[in-house]
Amino acid sequence: MHNPVTVEVTRGKLVESRHRGLAVVVDGDGNVVYSAGAIETPTFPRSSCKAMQALPLIETGAADAYGFGNKELALACSSHSGEDEHVALAASMLKRAGQDESVLECGAHWSFEQKTLIHQARTLEKPTALHNNCSGKHSGFICACCHAGDDPRGYAGYEHPLQAEIRAVMADLTGTPLSRDNCGTDGCSIPTYAVPLVDLARGFAKMATGKGIGPQRAAASKRLIEACMAEPFYVAGTGRFCTRLMQVAPGRIFAKTGAEGVFCAILPEKGLSLAVKCEDGASRAAESMIAALLARYFEKESAEQAALLGMANHSMRNWIGLHVGDVRVTNVLFD
Repeated sequence: MHNPVTVEVTRGKLVESRHRGLAVVVDGDGNVVYSAGAIETPTFPRSSCKAMQALPLIETGAADAYGFGNKELALACSSHSGEDEHVALAASMLKRAGQDESVLECGAHWSFEQKTLIHQARTLEKPTALHNNCSGKHSGFICACCHAGDDPRGYAGYEHPLQAEIRAVMADLTGTPLSRDNCGTDGCSIPTYAVPLVDLARGFAKMATGKGIGPQRAAASKRLIEACMAEPFYVAGTGRFCTRLMQVAPGRIFAKTGAEGVFCAILPEKGLSLAVKCEDGASRAAESMIAALLARYFEKESAEQAALLGMANHSMRNWIGLHVGDVRVTNVLFD
């Protein structure tokens, strides 16, 4: 099955590039209410599933033991920009567990966001692991290990008890068996598992509604999703797409991006979960796809729908501000 063209990029009067993709929306019972493309395709969720990976932080009791509030929980689900607030909070999380940045196994890198990168280059000799966009997630992992009495060393490895627990959590949510056969290594060194895109969406639908999972997991899921919606800056950062999406309708949209063109979202009040994958891995297309898909479920001509469509379809300008083209979704996603 060929995936449809979901996003076009124009230059002048011509279409310069086309992006193909797959997209799915499921309800709280796991029923598909919208789909486009080969939604059964195994897809590495990458960072889009961080809220699933953060569940042991709450379920082990670590979050309460260390006094974590919405900001800390949001950071545990984040792919942050390495802004000063993100770095300080990750360090604080580790300190409460009696640890510091030396235990982080995510590696160090400069921010991917230009303004933050310039700030870092002016103020730092070099970045640390705390500046890694995954340091919040990894700090949450370490806190879960410490509270459970597990040695945090090697926590990123497939055989570590924490990764075994995360594997069990994600299998429970997605309904997909997870093993070395569908395992890869994520950019931050932890295991990542390819699951059908529709099953990834079904996992988030369980988190949104609590249906099909135990009461403890349902409560932990609700707490994480609400924390992210309450503190969208700590999920991503200044000007980032995840943050902007959640700011469109505060408390009504959860959104999380992943590398290689994956994006997931939840509309809690509607009990709907959305997932998209741009076939060629382009983030610009995945962002337009998820915004357009979200717009389908807001009242016609409402401010929220207009804002989402404005994020899905937008102009491109060059370095001196000239309008050179547009990014636009096709009617496959929004008609």
